Amino acid sequence: MLEESPALSSRRHDRLAPGLNHLAFHAGPRGAVDRLVAQAPDHGWSLLFADRHPYAGGPETYAGYLTDGYGYEVELVAGS
Repeated sequence: MLEESPALSSRRHDRLAPGLNHLAFHAGPRGAVDRLVAQAPDHGWSLLFADRHPYAGGPETYAGYLTDGYGYEVELVAGS
């Protein structure tokens, strides 16, 4: 687990600043990625790169890229 709490830091997370950009997780088969992406808005996450989803990472990578209201990103990658 990585955490940068606003209570411990005087700055807001900036995904374009040097440091951690996002975390990637193996999410299981493609159907699992699809379900997680569909449920994400109910938990405060929104889809990035919607115009290229689910191949925003390239034609060989089936994944969902999500961001939350704090600017954090996760990549949910399907197994091959």
